[in-house]
Amino acid sequence: MAGRTMKERTPEVTHKIMASIKGKDTEPELMLRKALWGKGIRYRKNYKKLPGKPDIVLTKQRIVVFCDGDFWHGHNWTLRGLNSLDEELSGYSQYWKDKILTNIARDRRNDEMLQELGWRVIRIWESDIRKDVESCAEVVLKAMRDEPVGLDGGKIDG
Repeated sequence: MAGRTMKERTPEVTHKIMASIKGKDTEPELMLRKALWGKGIRYRKNYKKLPGKPDIVLTKQRIVVFCDGDFWHGHNWTLRGLNSLDEELSGYSQYWKDKILTNIARDRRNDEMLQELGWRVIRIWESDIRKDVESCAEVVLKAMRDEPVGLDGGKIDG
């Protein structure tokens, strides 16, 4: 990797990573769904009737859960020890910068639309699910009990 720092990727590596990403039923989604199911929580998945097609929907409680990929939704910089999203994006091509910033903006729009429709929005980073799925499931359970929710490092919107 001559001329590159350890934090940068070659375009070939980035392409390989991006080609392997699934849009639904990702490993973090499956992990969280399994944890919720094990606690007796029943839900709908990838609910197309709502903005953003939430990964998990608790219709009775009007709660939606998104399991957001760190790269796709602008959280990768924290995992790579950088100081900001801008620093992370400075190493990307214009295509990937635009893609990630567009995803972040779309997330915000979807959150606003869902809240206006009376839904409680919970967004959990894939890295938090991988690190401690039980704590992430507890965030959902707290929301179901109408308690304030929070998760260090996550982007929980109560």
